[in-house]
Amino acid sequence: MKRAYLMIAPVALALLSACSILPKPDPSDVYRLVSTQPTTQGTPVSWSLRVAKPQTSEFLDSPRIAVVPDGNLISSYANSRWSDPAPVLLRNRLLDGFQRDGRVTLLSTDETNLQADYELGGQLQAFQSEYRGGAVDVVIRLDARLVRGSDQRIIASRRFEVRQPVGDTKVPVVVAAFGKAGDQLNKQVVDWVVAQGNTAPRR
Repeated sequence: MKRAYLMIAPVALALLSACSILPKPDPSDVYRLVSTQPTTQGTPVSWSLRVAKPQTSEFLDSPRIAVVPDGNLISSYANSRWSDPAPVLLRNRLLDGFQRDGRVTLLSTDETNLQADYELGGQLQAFQSEYRGGAVDVVIRLDARLVRGSDQRIIASRRFEVRQPVGDTKVPVVVAAFGKAGDQLNKQVVDWVVAQGNTAPRR
């Protein structure tokens, strides 16, 4: 038994020594998608809406802050990430946009099992910054679908694309541009959903 202990002890010591010299991962700066959209008091509609997380690619379905530095190459900013994966971030941002707008008051998300007259979902095609020559733009592209809750029929679909110029390549400046782009997208999507929901039959 003593001999076995003598053999194990050096191995354990070596493993502990190896752990102490391994490089520690760099800390990440965690960013939220902040809105500057004002709160308004629109005339409330009578129907309810569930806001669903959009589908997206494997790369965008993560907290990485995506960047397209050249052509078809997609990468991410080092040591920086979003507070949630991009589809969750956008869903929550859209939900906040409807709440700030004030017209659709009966709101829920796909995280709950509540019935709703309509569901807003779709495909998130782009949520990234893109380099074009010497310029940098934040690009959000959403193929939105409005689905009737009673029979899951698509009643309307539309592609939304917002490009917000970025004045600097530093991550905080890029993140601020994402916030401005999110505000633009919210305004367009909310107006579209309200117009469709007011005219489409709910049954």
